[in-house]
Parts: sequence; structure tokens; C-alpha cells
Amino acid sequence: MFENLSQRLSGVFDRLTKQGALSEDDVKTALREVRVALLEADVSLPVARSFVKAVQEKATGQAVTKSVTPGQQVVKIVHDELVHVLTGEDDPGALKIDSAPAPILMVGLQGSGKTTTTAKLAKRLSERDGKRVLMASLDVNRPAAMEQLQILGVQIGVDTLPIVKGEDPVAIAKRAKTQASLGGYDVYMLDTAGRLHIDQELIAQAAAVRDVANPRETLLVVDGLTGQDAVNVATEFDDKIGVSGVVLTRMDGDGRGGAALSMRAVTGKPIRFVGLGEKMDALETFEPDRIAGRILGMGDIVALVEKAQETIEAEQAERMMKRFQKGQFNMNDLKMQLEQMMKMGGMESIMGMMPGMGKMAKQAAAAGMDDKVFKQQIALIQSMTKKERANPQILQASRKKRIAKGAGMEVSELNKLLKMQRQMGDMMKNMGKMGKGGMLKQAMRGMFGKGGMPGGMPAGMDPSQMDPKALEAAAKQMGAQGGLPGGLPGLGGGAGLPPGLSGFGKKK
Repeated sequence: MFENLSQRLSGVFDRLTKQGALSEDDVKTALREVRVALLEADVSLPVARSFVKAVQEKATGQAVTKSVTPGQQVVKIVHDELVHVLTGEDDPGALKIDSAPAPILMVGLQGSGKTTTTAKLAKRLSERDGKRVLMASLDVNRPAAMEQLQILGVQIGVDTLPIVKGEDPVAIAKRAKTQASLGGYDVYMLDTAGRLHIDQELIAQAAAVRDVANPRETLLVVDGLTGQDAVNVATEFDDKIGVSGVVLTRMDGDGRGGAALSMRAVTGKPIRFVGLGEKMDALETFEPDRIAGRILGMGDIVALVEKAQETIEAEQAERMMKRFQKGQFNMNDLKMQLEQMMKMGGMESIMGMMPGMGKMAKQAAAAGMDDKVFKQQIALIQSMTKKERANPQILQASRKKRIAKGAGMEVSELNKLLKMQRQMGDMMKNMGKMGKGGMLKQAMRGMFGKGGMPGGMPAGMDPSQMDPKALEAAAKQMGAQGGLPGGLPGLGGGAGLPPGLSGFGKKK
């Protein structure tokens, strides 16, 4: 998401921040490039123009050009303006689902991912907010649409309204309302039918359901890959039905992301969620300040910590910490670490959320250091016996040959893995001893206690106000202090990769 725009803007700002002093012409030249970058990212022309104009008015004053760090000041102004564009005039706040049963109406065109998004949101409301949710499919046109929602309901453990053949959408909506009231549900979600384009029948059907359900939220699901057409669809749906928020799907496949930047400014409707994949948990809230940070390559530490909290249990982290403090770091621990990184989206995803590390992620990928490396390492560990995993020091030549052969790899790759395990074991032991209570303990506590910022990152730090070199140093410090989930290895050595990982499984 925003990959192309982020690369273009980081190039522009790198040149700005390297200049000691800035003239007004320097700022204007940079902003012309910013406008081109926005247009290439499929941001609508009026939005790109007004954005650049607003930035230029704030960035060409004496306070900026005469400041000690004018380049960083311009980046800060661009960051703040991005947040303003993405937020709009007022913050919509949380979903209005306080009065039970609260109806949520899901509308959109066919093929936008409406049914999948309904299930994703139901899962999120159920698991994160503790709501009892009922889903109902009102799509009587598309073959097996109702069965699809029913199957998804079973997968995520959320109830669906029983299917009654021959009912029209309004009758289904009335039945869902009754069952939600009698069954003690907090929320009931109505997944309406879509069309390939907006027509009179689609609008009339959605309006009839709206009048019956009187929804607390009407969420429009649009495909982010359609670019400016997504903005046009949102405008038309809002005019004819009334929309309280937008969900942009398939944003993981869109390197441009212009629809997201244009949507709020053109329609005035908030983007509530973004879909970032096919998995049922691949739905994120749209946080303007964090999105702006990602666009400008500042990372998203909050998202990194949230992902860690979702996938690591605090008790498990505490047990791991005690083992690490004693220097007990065997192959089972390493396997758990590698699987943890995979669960959190892999190396590129994690590094992309860390300030100043976005470019390193690209460098690592270009050097052949992708998630296949983790899979190869896990395969080697799985080739070991229980005794070998618990005591890797017993691995001699004959055992190594057997393990490497079992994983379909060379003994040299196993040796690199063993070296990595030893280095990490030593690091964990040293970290456990350092400082009051140990750095490792502080890092773990920072992740699961209050303040939520990983080790080495002060709470409340605003990345947009930091020098890029300082950001990179902070990211490296965070890695070196074990601030990554579960004490993942430092990202400061070599090409910003865990010790012993660089060189492993590299493409020849």
C-alpha cells in the first residue's frame, strides 16, 4: 500500500534533507515533484493541487527556510498536511454500535469484496470488542452468495441467519432484525446484493433495506484497485443512499493508493477500514497519522506492537524471557521466533513498520533475503530430533549430514543456522544481565505493559519531527535492545538483518 508514492516522496525528501540551507525555489521545485508523485499515485488533480498549495504556503516562510533543519521542517509540514487530508474536517470516532442490537448495512458493487469484508468485520467486532454478532446475507441474485456467508460464519465462529429460499431482501432484513433482538445480539450485519455497475434496481433495493433496518452505520465497500473510479462510486452511493464510512479492499495489491488520498477530500466520507489480504484477520482500521507515517517512510511502530500483541501471549513472553536470561536459547526457541516473524507478516512487513527501515527491507529483498529464508531455517529445525533441538551442541558431522539431507539443503546452511542460534543465545543472556531488571525485561514489559513502545523507543515520540538518521539509529537501537516481539534478534548488524541470517540461503 502506497509503495510507489512512498518511494517517490522519500527520494524528493532525501535530497531536501541533505541540503544545508533551502531557498524558496528549492522548496517549490521539490513540491512540483511531490505533485507529480501524487498524480502518478492516482490522486485526483484537484486534491493534488490543493495539497501542494497548502504545503507551499506553510513551507516557504522564513520560519522554515531560515531554520536549523529546513529539510526536516518541510517533511514535517507535508506529514501534517497528509494527516489533515486523510482525516478530513472531523474525526468520525468509533463505529456507532453502542445500542443493541445495532444494525450495520454493507453496500457496494459486485466483486468489491463485500461478503468477505462483512465476515472480516464481524470477526473483528467479535474478537476485539467482545460483541455478539449476527450476519445475514440479503443477496438473492448471485449464485451461492448466501452459502458463502454461511461458510465464512462457520470459519470465524460468528452466527449467520438461517437461509430461507424465496424471501426478498426486505423480508430477510426484517427477520434478521427480529432474530437479533430475540437472540440477544449486540450487532447484526446486513450484506446486501451488488451489481456490476450502479443502476436503479440496485439503489432501490438498498434504499428499501435501509428504510427497514434504520442502520447505525452504512459502510460502502469499494475496490481500492479501481483508483479514481472508487471515488466516483462512493460519491454516487452517498448521494442516493447515504454512507457513513468507506472500506477500501485489496489495498495490499495497490502500490499507488491514490483512491485513499482522494476519497476523504472528494466525498467527505471517512475511510473506516482497509482490507490488506484474503485472510479473515487482514482488516485494519484506517489511522490517518499512522498512514501518513508509512507514506513518508517513517514506519508504523504502533502497528508493529499491535501485531506483536495479537500473536504473542504475555505469559508466553514472560516464560521466554526467563529462559533467555539464563542463556537457555535452543532450536525450539529459535523456531518459535522464526514462526513469530512469519505470523507478523514476514521480514519486509516488520521492517516496513520500523522507522527508517523501509529502504533496508527493499535492499534485503533485492539481495534474495525474503521469507523463504525463514521457511528453510524452520525446515532444518524440523529435521532434527527432539533431543537435538533441545541440545544443539551435540550436533556433530554425521548428525549434520542427516539433518541437512532431510531438509534438502547443504550442511553449510545448517552451520549458519547453528551460528545464528549461538549468537542469539549469547545476546539474550547478555541482555538479561544488563541494566536494572535487564534490558530484555524492560523490552518485554514495554510491549505488553503500559506505554506499548518497544525497547529503545520513547513513548509519545513523534517520528515526523525526527531527523531521518536519528530515526534509523532509533530503529537499530530498538533491534539491538530486543525491542522486537519476543526478543527477536537485533536488526542493526550487516544489511540490517539478524546476526547469522545475512548470507543464509542467498540466491546464487
